[in-house]
Amino acid sequence: MAPPILKLDDIFLSFGGTPLLAGAALQVEPGDKICLVGRNGSGKSTLLKIAAGLVEAQSGEVFRHPSSTVRYLEQAPDFAGFNTVQAYAEAGLGPGDDHYRVTYLLSHLGLTGEEDPKNLSGGEARRAALARVLAPEPDILLLDEPTNHLDLPTIEWLEGELQKSRSALVLISHDRRFLEKVSTATVWLDRGTSRRLDRGFAHFEAWRDQVLEAEELEQHKLGKAIEREEHWLRYGVTARRKRNMRRLGELQTMRSQYRGHKGPQGTVQATVSDAQESGKLVIEADKITKTFGDRPIVAPFSIRVHRGDCIGLVGPNGAGKTTLLKMLTGQIAPDSGTVKLGTNLEIATLDQKREDLNPEETLAHYLTDGRGENLLVNGEQRHVTGYMKEFLFQPEQARTPIRNLSGGERARLMLARIMSRPANLLILDEPTNDLDIETLDLLQEIVAGFPGTVILVSHDRDFLDRTVTSTIAPAVPDAPDGRWIEYAGGYSDMLAQRKGAVEERKKAEKAAERSKPQEAAASSDTAKGKGKLSYKQKFALDNLPKEMAKAEAEITKREERMADPSLFTKDPTTFNRLAAEMEKLRDSLTKMEEEWLELEMLREELEG
Repeated sequence: MAPPILKLDDIFLSFGGTPLLAGAALQVEPGDKICLVGRNGSGKSTLLKIAAGLVEAQSGEVFRHPSSTVRYLEQAPDFAGFNTVQAYAEAGLGPGDDHYRVTYLLSHLGLTGEEDPKNLSGGEARRAALARVLAPEPDILLLDEPTNHLDLPTIEWLEGELQKSRSALVLISHDRRFLEKVSTATVWLDRGTSRRLDRGFAHFEAWRDQVLEAEELEQHKLGKAIEREEHWLRYGVTARRKRNMRRLGELQTMRSQYRGHKGPQGTVQATVSDAQESGKLVIEADKITKTFGDRPIVAPFSIRVHRGDCIGLVGPNGAGKTTLLKMLTGQIAPDSGTVKLGTNLEIATLDQKREDLNPEETLAHYLTDGRGENLLVNGEQRHVTGYMKEFLFQPEQARTPIRNLSGGERARLMLARIMSRPANLLILDEPTNDLDIETLDLLQEIVAGFPGTVILVSHDRDFLDRTVTSTIAPAVPDAPDGRWIEYAGGYSDMLAQRKGAVEERKKAEKAAERSKPQEAAASSDTAKGKGKLSYKQKFALDNLPKEMAKAEAEITKREERMADPSLFTKDPTTFNRLAAEMEKLRDSLTKMEEEWLELEMLREELEG
């Protein structure tokens, strides 16, 4: 076993009251890929800052190998003194580091390097900070929520970078799929202490449940032992006084252990307040478009959303997901086309920027809209502190300003407010940002069991796979051109359908290449020599428009059949067959259009 290059042992830190960290440990060896997991507020970010040397523990051992380099991903990067993102990223390099790597990283993170740091969005600032910490290829990388505000292509690229990186890695993330692909070890921070599993996150939840079951069994045994000792104390035969006093002391110790045991933090308990049922047809969009300047954001797009649907929107940052979402819900008018909203709609919205939060407002005031100490949930009057407990807030936090909350706590607070309002249409824009794994589990259960309709934007692949019934994605993933396609199923289903369509298209192209008549060029030369089209060319010129019209009609038929969201679930074989047929028809239509254009140009040339 290699000696550790970073070691934290018996770390203690308290801000008053219950200690945040009490005996926590973290050991990093060369090549480790460790994910640090735990509930919101369990001290994960604080422990990472102690490892980075940004926070000092009140007691415990902190060892960093003198020759090891450490880089920490800041949540709020400080750009003071830097005129460009390139200069900020290069400032993280050490002597002998490759400056070209900064350019490579910025380009893959969607930045040019010439951006003014003062004008960066939150997502762009996160990308710039990632380039700065990754560029030096340090011995130890400490990453706190590196995937927040990143789109799916960038998250998948980052996975590959971290998998092949020689740096030891300690990361915090809410993205299950990301943790599963990157981590090889797991450190669980729970009730101030830490436990280590030398396996990746994919094995964590089963292990955690075993640990908690064993702990519960030990507490049960301790309770039974206390009962036996108390029975002996009351009814047992008196022995020597000294022995009795020893047993009495042991009983007091056991009682202290039993009463002082702090169980695992509770889980969020919540359901969405019931609202009147909406109409069967929730949204009908017909050939809607939106263009910003010369750039198409939404090309003609049509969709019918029915009651009970759960639809996910995915795509690169800037592709227009939020714009399309706002068009579908009537917040933005399309340039052309129509959007009709159904009847009896009661909409609840979770905004990705958390703009609904006033930092100076207290939690109680936010939840009750300033209407005293109570709020109405499912027709029942609830005291605000009791309702807050269901979302893991302490009663004393009722008068706390929102500015004091962590990112995860703010997300939980917004969820608490949404769940208290009657709704039959949930609009969730990046709902998973900053949520811990357990709260994500609850949100998945709420969305999956919601009797109304849900439309959500998310980059969390696992969340999409567990919740949505269909996925809307750009037709061209790497270079969105405004065209959007609805796929049945979740994110993995979408990828499988795209892959099947691409494979079928490649097969068709190879078959076309093999069967292409070699005499086409000779026929064209003969026609030019005679000064007129051949009979075969004339026939093709007259009949190709009819064949193209037939192909377009067949494509439309298949598109209409595939628009049924339940088709993939009920009959995936038929769905995949239709997708493959549609790709072949589109390829055939393209070839016919090209052939007709060449013949028309040839005719004009000969007649001219």
